[in-house]
Amino acid sequence: MAVVTIDERGRMTIPKELDVRETRAAVIPAGSFFIVVPISHEPVRVSGSWLETKLDRKGLKVLAEKAARKDAVERARRRRQL
Repeated sequence: MAVVTIDERGRMTIPKELDVRETRAAVIPAGSFFIVVPISHEPVRVSGSWLETKLDRKGLKVLAEKAARKDAVERARRRRQL
């Protein structure tokens, strides 16, 4: 485990000991803390052994965008913004 610092602009500084240079990661806010999940440079190749699908990349993108739109509309309705 490592302790990171966050400056006034919201930038997170990761210690050198973690050696995460040139690594992409998803940062998920979870209440008072963050969950950082590393993302591979070749996600399709890495996930091929455990993620089975018959859709190609374009089909998966369309599906993800449709789900994101639906989620955004549901959130707006809950917040009475629509």
